Amino acid sequence: MMDSRDQELIDLLSQDARQSVSLLAQKLGMARTTLQARLEKLERSGVVAGYTVRLGDVTQAARITSTVLVQMEPGSVAPVTFKLKKMAGVKRVLTCSGRFDLILEVDAASPSELDKLLDDIGDIAEITSSESLIHLTERFNRHAL
Repeated sequence: MMDSRDQELIDLLSQDARQSVSLLAQKLGMARTTLQARLEKLERSGVVAGYTVRLGDVTQAARITSTVLVQMEPGSVAPVTFKLKKMAGVKRVLTCSGRFDLILEVDAASPSELDKLLDDIGDIAEITSSESLIHLTERFNRHAL
């Protein structure tokens, strides 16, 4: 169970996960050892699953990002997911409701690399159809704050 202090800690980590435990403790007005214990509890419980790198605008601007909507044969989520996991350009796979079965977030270094990745996705036998939406301009991103 998280309390408001845990949420404050998560908010600070979301802004910059490289902050030292000492600095986080100072910002939250608590002892370093107390903060370290809270952080370890959040990690053990799965609330904090890991830390990552967020690419800067210069790097990200050079990549082509796309959302791929996938329809597939009934009962094929596991084998399709297994095959998609092997494709480096597939960054995220979500199940969904509605006309499509999966939502994929993919990225590539060039249009030809994206074309190849989309072909590879389409070649998965259990996939019956797909539709790709190329991302053009990011207006805002709450996850990047």
